[in-house]
Amino acid sequence: MDGATKYSTIDEYISVFPKEVQIILQKIRTTIHKEAPTATEAISYGIPTFKLQGNLIHFGGFKDHVSLFPGSEAVEVFAKDLQKYTVSKGTIQFPLDKPIPYELVKRITKFRVEKSTSNK
Repeated sequence: MDGATKYSTIDEYISVFPKEVQIILQKIRTTIHKEAPTATEAISYGIPTFKLQGNLIHFGGFKDHVSLFPGSEAVEVFAKDLQKYTVSKGTIQFPLDKPIPYELVKRITKFRVEKSTSNK
């Protein structure tokens, strides 16, 4: 969880977290992969990233939350669904002490896939 640490794979990144957070991060990864099966996995900006004609979506673990980084347009489009979460321009924070909304992660990923493939 050291921001200065460089990871070469998503597995390596996830492995440094406590077991309960690893489970959440793996489930987010699986959820994204199901909606974007042709996307490739990478580490970008030091965090797990899915790429599909450019950066599709990033996610990461933190002390008290996990974050999804779908970009500012997705945060705007899903603003109503995100009212109970901390958000910034292109980031959504899901607190670790509350259930993770995997269905929402799925819908946001699907939106990003549609945008990514329609813009090219």
